[in-house]
Amino acid sequence: MADNQTELNPLKNIEGAIEAILFAAGYPVKYAKLAEVLGLDVHNVKTVIEHMAKEYNPDSSRRGLLLLAFDDTCQLCTKEQYAPYIREALGIRRGGNLSASSMEVLAIVAYNQPVTRSFVDQVRGVDSSYAFGSLIDKALIEACGRLDAPGRPMLYVTTEKFLRVFGLTSLSELPATETMLPPKEEAPMVEEVSEGEEN
Repeated sequence: MADNQTELNPLKNIEGAIEAILFAAGYPVKYAKLAEVLGLDVHNVKTVIEHMAKEYNPDSSRRGLLLLAFDDTCQLCTKEQYAPYIREALGIRRGGNLSASSMEVLAIVAYNQPVTRSFVDQVRGVDSSYAFGSLIDKALIEACGRLDAPGRPMLYVTTEKFLRVFGLTSLSELPATETMLPPKEEAPMVEEVSEGEEN
């Protein structure tokens, strides 16, 4: 493998290079890093990624991979329907799935964010402390600020990891649902959270 930029250029197969980098990385790679390595600007990298996604992502595609494109990063991941074969081939035991209560909390946050924990408790009718802790530990939700209301409760949103885990590129791709939730807290005034401030 070449060690410096002069040995990397000229590159005739940009898509092949991006595919190789994303496959080898196994985690989201910044467009800026791809642009730097490939000698392109970020806009051109995003354009190439969009073109590649049209080949990878349609249901009619015979590929076993999805190309997920986020605001600042992109990632290759396997398609959900092949998970049983991957687990069998690699000897991966099933586990780590979210409990029903965690899925409920995650759905409420995803469709109503930003929300407070008390809002989620009100929707579910039970205490959601354990599920919240589990989802925060798994980095599927995170604090984004505080509600400008008495007690200044913490507000929560889903994370980029949430999008990756569920194969989404944005929240607009969430399945449509009829809401039967109590009235949402009025347009919250959010105060940014500093590192280590979360309760």
